[in-house]
Amino acid sequence: MPETRNDGAIIAVRHLSKSFGDHEVLKDVDFSVTKGQVVSIIGSSGSGKSTLLRCMNLLEKPSGGEVLYHGQDIRSPGFDLQMYRAKVGMVFQQFNLFNNMTALENCVVGQMKVLKRGRAESEKIAMDYLDKVGMSSFVKAKPRQLSGGQKQRVAIARALAMNPEVLLFDEPTSALDPEMVGEVLAVMRDLARSGLTMLVVTHEMGFARDVCERVVFMDGGVIVESDTPEVIFTRPTQPRTREFLARILDQ
Repeated sequence: MPETRNDGAIIAVRHLSKSFGDHEVLKDVDFSVTKGQVVSIIGSSGSGKSTLLRCMNLLEKPSGGEVLYHGQDIRSPGFDLQMYRAKVGMVFQQFNLFNNMTALENCVVGQMKVLKRGRAESEKIAMDYLDKVGMSSFVKAKPRQLSGGQKQRVAIARALAMNPEVLLFDEPTSALDPEMVGEVLAVMRDLARSGLTMLVVTHEMGFARDVCERVVFMDGGVIVESDTPEVIFTRPTQPRTREFLARILDQ
């Protein structure tokens, strides 16, 4: 077992790299998230943002470097990856709900399978979180009966029901119609206010500016700049950051 290193971070990536064939998507990335932080990752499509998140959850296998959870390498022998994925939940761009299950069942199945909770307890917890995200009146609906915004709120409730330490959001509003974006961002704002640790890959600059305490700008597979929203949005130090924001904020 490798040594455990803990600098106060819940998750830390060290010298992380990822290549698909000859294409290097992540290059020597160092990054960490501490308890209670709300961090956004911004950047152009193809900059490596989603790949970083997927490597942090081992949905993609890093080509090099480490992902540490409370100082322990998540690829070390004997590491409980299933429990890690419960503690480090992920909300996907395309919702990833089980289409043959109701909203309630989607929020129950993981609790029973991974956390070994009984059905009654799992349903009570699921109902609490479905209510929290404004979906308590849709518990019997299947995904095909729900709008995109409703599906994403069920997906958030499902992740919360696992009692995560951290939630990773991979562009959670990018597949939504514009009028549905606000309802999902409102839920995420409430979660941020509640003290949940969140790492959000997003194109929603208003959310990054107003809700997050740190903004990370990625370009070309590297972290170009990481600072407070005030610095990133009003006086970024790197030319690439300034160019990106000028382009995206002028749209």
